[in-house]
Amino acid sequence: FDGKSLENWSITDFAGRGEVNLDGNGSVRLEFGIALTGIHWVGSELPRSNYEIRWEAKKEMGSDFFGSLTFPFLKNHATLILGGWGGALVGISCLDGFDASENPTSTAHYFKTNQWYKCRLRVTETHFKFWIDDEILIDFETKGRTISMRTGEIELSTPLGFSTYDTTGLIRKVTLIRLKES
Repeated sequence: FDGKSLENWSITDFAGRGEVNLDGNGSVRLEFGIALTGIHWVGSELPRSNYEIRWEAKKEMGSDFFGSLTFPFLKNHATLILGGWGGALVGISCLDGFDASENPTSTAHYFKTNQWYKCRLRVTETHFKFWIDDEILIDFETKGRTISMRTGEIELSTPLGFSTYDTTGLIRKVTLIRLKES
């Protein structure tokens, strides 16, 4: 995401979605809607492992997730929840059939309104690692685990997408870095 256009991105067709627009300061604003609002990647093919995605996210208003990321992993996808279930939950949906609030990646983080957070998700064939502002919140070994998406509209976010839920959030400075295979 270059901050100037939605080239290679599409507004995700969630029922009841809020407005999606560029704010003129290099960010895309995902407005409060009825449930989900988001954008997803429609550009060139993405790696399925051995990559890192970095972005910055800010919650302007609302009390649920504001900068969540659906991402590819091998033959499936998963979603990193950022500020879900009342505003503090961070976790990955779904692991072994359990969503982010019910699996070992579930943790809490206090998110202030109108503050930018630097996010970094590393996906390898064996691990998910996630940092906020250089603090590691998730370090999860995927070997022997079933990784999948939560069923429902969030599946429209594939192959890579940002979303909010009953919350207005901004996303900026999105980069994807391919890692050397280990």
